[in-house]
Amino acid sequence: MTYVVLVAWLVQAAVGVLLLTSWVGRGRTPPRTVVTHVAASVLGVASFIAYVLTDGVLWAWAAFVLITIGNAFGDMMLLRRVRAMGGSHLSTINAYKAALRSMFKGRLPLRVSFHAVFAGVVYFSTLAVCIVETVG
Repeated sequence: MTYVVLVAWLVQAAVGVLLLTSWVGRGRTPPRTVVTHVAASVLGVASFIAYVLTDGVLWAWAAFVLITIGNAFGDMMLLRRVRAMGGSHLSTINAYKAALRSMFKGRLPLRVSFHAVFAGVVYFSTLAVCIVETVG
């Protein structure tokens, strides 16, 4: 399971790099939210790789903490985008619902939708590894 989760981290990172390079390629300077999201994610994948190499469960938990931070900033970006698409009046819960509707109706770019949805896969599979390795 550990290697499957590592592959998931790497796929997620690759899509994130694609999104970041397209942003920078359009001449935009990423805001602090993006920089924080990227930094936490890079440190998270590095921590998970350290876990795989050392079998030290604390590295896995560090990766989980970092992905939690990274996902929080990623969610902030997603909700900001949905609100900019006409949902400025929405509560947080309703903005999440609108984000999901936008993703599944094709209103957001496929790579953004994939990155947002797959973040949950990486998050919960990392949590599962942490729990299994801690208890086992």
